[in-house]
Amino acid sequence: MSSKELKPTKRKDNESSEKPDALKSKKLKLAPSNPTDKKHNNTIQNQKPGGQEHGKPKSFGNNDKSVVTLSKKERRVQAKELTEARKKKRKPHYTLEQELATLWEKMRRRDIGKEDRLKLISEAIQKMKGKMHEIAGSHVSSRVLQTCLKYCSQDEKDVVFKELHPHFLSLASNTYAVHVLQKMLDGASKQQLSACISSLRGHVASLLRHMVGSVVVDHAYHLGNAAQKQELLGELYSTELQLFKDLNSTSEKRVVDIIAKLGLQKGSVIRHMTAIVQPILEKGIVDHNITHKLLIEYMTVADKTSAAFVIQQLSGPLLIRMVHTRDGSRLAMLCVKHGSAKERKKLIKAMKTEKDSHVGSIASDQYGSMVLACIFSIVDDTKLVTKIIVRELEANLKDLVMGKNGRRPLLQLLHPNSSRYFSRDDLASLDLSVPSLCLMDKSETKDSDGKESAEEEKDEEEDTVTEQSGLEENVTVAGSKKDPLLRRQELLVKSGLAERLIDVCVENAEEFLKSNFAKEVMYEVAVGGCDGILLPTLSENLRELYQAIASVAAEPKPEESEKSSQHILEDFHSSRTIRRLVLDSPTFASILFKKALSGKCRSWAQGHCSRILSAFLETQDVQVREMAKEELQVLVDEGALKITGTKKPE
Repeated sequence: MSSKELKPTKRKDNESSEKPDALKSKKLKLAPSNPTDKKHNNTIQNQKPGGQEHGKPKSFGNNDKSVVTLSKKERRVQAKELTEARKKKRKPHYTLEQELATLWEKMRRRDIGKEDRLKLISEAIQKMKGKMHEIAGSHVSSRVLQTCLKYCSQDEKDVVFKELHPHFLSLASNTYAVHVLQKMLDGASKQQLSACISSLRGHVASLLRHMVGSVVVDHAYHLGNAAQKQELLGELYSTELQLFKDLNSTSEKRVVDIIAKLGLQKGSVIRHMTAIVQPILEKGIVDHNITHKLLIEYMTVADKTSAAFVIQQLSGPLLIRMVHTRDGSRLAMLCVKHGSAKERKKLIKAMKTEKDSHVGSIASDQYGSMVLACIFSIVDDTKLVTKIIVRELEANLKDLVMGKNGRRPLLQLLHPNSSRYFSRDDLASLDLSVPSLCLMDKSETKDSDGKESAEEEKDEEEDTVTEQSGLEENVTVAGSKKDPLLRRQELLVKSGLAERLIDVCVENAEEFLKSNFAKEVMYEVAVGGCDGILLPTLSENLRELYQAIASVAAEPKPEESEKSSQHILEDFHSSRTIRRLVLDSPTFASILFKKALSGKCRSWAQGHCSRILSAFLETQDVQVREMAKEELQVLVDEGALKITGTKKPE
């Protein structure tokens, strides 16, 4: 038989031998466990008529092997165990962190005893010993360390410091470890704080450009003394101060004085500072005091292009985050003073967004309130200022008038730059300027002052500002073009703010007069403001205010046993404010005497009220003096009333 005849037979044998294997593989294949699958249900019913539990087959066909399907709870437990096993492989201190988390839940409770907490803290520190720098970057362990540093003894703080200090720089850039370092610095001794600040040497600039590292530098700057602050700042001023620590001096704090004393090259200093400032502004890391100090010093030496770049970068939302510090508010004032109409508009619009308004919080801030006062004094676009700022102030006038800081923008409108209401530092802040931009402004105003003012007025009317090419062109003349009295009238009178302010004073006359802060606003409103800005148009409203004050003063004098609060004429603050009004406002003096004091002067001749009565004889208004003289002169002759003589009548 030939070989050709054997080939087909061999193929058939192979095919027949493969069939059982195929059938076997099909039998071993699991059916889907979906109970909605009809084919699967039929297969189970055919195999075991008695029926196993629906959806959980144990065997198929003649195969002895069985597959067990886990319940949901068992699957969750199995997945959790698998996750735990993976975490243990990935995190070398995972078990330790779990133990620390258990201790932390106990030690951070408010109802735990002091001794019990100290025991738990000692146990946690003992467990972490030798591994603190490794686990400080964990989101769990960092919280445990913070709680331990908050409540532990000084010896335990020294143990933590000894372990973490060698790794201070690496931990300063970690998102979680940075909070541990802050707690450690808060509880550090003077020597430990000095060691931490020294370890930052050479890395201040790089950390300030880091979103997390800048927090540690600023915290160290805040806690340091004058010499340590100057050491951190000096590194940002020039390379020489970074390399040679002995060159730093506390006597020369300003960068201009440092350049003059050490003979540094101004161009080199500007280049060094520009290399640090530019990345900080581009990244928007402007929330820290040390950054504000750096920027304000940079503006004193920067050329006009560099100064214009800083103003252009800051004008907008970035500046709103800076006005809560002394140097940050001064930077904002410089941006308002030297910024173009476009940049001023961006800054003012950033104070009120669709989601939130920052005007109220800025007005109530110690330094932010001065930024609003500066805007009221400089910005000529009164329509925009009224829309964004004045309308927000009107909604919360009472709280602003009663507040120490909130009253400042209002007083700036009523009596600008008054040394009675603003400190020397506040007035110096309003008078700040950038030297390089002032020189540019003077050169520009010689040729094109009239042209620029006309363009600026046109921009206000159209409420649009055309974009200019180049940074130098974006800086306009420092200050403003509009007449200050006209600007005040538009912001205070025409906007309706003054009328609303008078109404609030009428409603809260007694409360405002007795307040140490609100009495100043009450006085300025009652006399009509500086230059009598309120008198021409709001004289009737002011008469209502006089009547309200006189009505409160006309209330009967309370008996000694019934005194719950002092009468308005006997209160320390209100009596002095009313005395000033008598001396400076004849209309108010006439209304007060006729309604509240006529025929009752003898009963009010003692105490603080006697100063009010003497003011009627000291006033320069002849009619008021003659009106009260008949009744008061008798008391003077008897010695019951004394004349202080602060103002002598002509």
